[in-house]
Amino acid sequence: MKIRELFLFSSVLMCPAFAYGACSVANLTRCLDFVCAINIGANPAARCQYCGSASAGEPTKSTAMKSISAGASAKYNISDKELKKAPSDPGERYVWGTKLCLEKVSGCTPDDVTDNYDKLIEQSCTAAGISSDMASLAKKANTKKTQSSCSTEINACVIDAKRCTADYRNCESDADFDKYFAECGVLSTGCEEFLTAIRTDLASARKTAIANADQLLKNIVAAYKSAREQKLNSAQTSCKNNKARLDCVSRVCASNMRNKCEIGFDYEKTVAEQLCKFYDTACERLK
Repeated sequence: MKIRELFLFSSVLMCPAFAYGACSVANLTRCLDFVCAINIGANPAARCQYCGSASAGEPTKSTAMKSISAGASAKYNISDKELKKAPSDPGERYVWGTKLCLEKVSGCTPDDVTDNYDKLIEQSCTAAGISSDMASLAKKANTKKTQSSCSTEINACVIDAKRCTADYRNCESDADFDKYFAECGVLSTGCEEFLTAIRTDLASARKTAIANADQLLKNIVAAYKSAREQKLNSAQTSCKNNKARLDCVSRVCASNMRNKCEIGFDYEKTVAEQLCKFYDTACERLK
């Protein structure tokens, strides 16, 4: 709630009476409840919905004011006429109600609202969250699921990166697979009657994935072996009749020698042959 203090700062300037007398937290709360606690007896989430967070849901509409403020002194009441001017946005309504009640309850400041009423709003927001979770669970429990929808849900759970993973590398052991499947079965409410069939399908998919992974590894090893053998055969072929060294000499003469090792420039060819002599050493080792 502290983010609202920026909005409440302007209220201090408009209420000079704040500095005089002690603040009655009880009267301040009664006043704010006219704005924020409508029908709180039937709806514990009211304070959160009216003056807390829009994510808590829409408050239940009612023409009658039913809050813990009932019976409070008329001095701190907020009339229906005044209440019609209240903003619908929870944050704006909180600021609007605070300004109005600070004018009615002398001696109080925005800090008194923050220090006391924010706690009540937070408690209401907790109630709103619990109510939301209960509604979600009830809806989930009452939703009839098919084997297809359960299979999709449990499969996604099992192959999650935190469990077996898509290639089942974390579930190579039966114990790991059984553990994660049991966990996902519990999380998938309403799928109990399909668990046996779904487990059979996933166990088959797991077996295939692991087998394919082994074969893939073998294929990779074979491919690298074949590539090495091809390179060796190519190197051995280039060593026959000193082909590799002679080709090197030709490239050096053509690219690096000013006179291209032509007749009369035998020293250039000698240099080229020395530069390419390492091929003789390499080919000797390949024999």
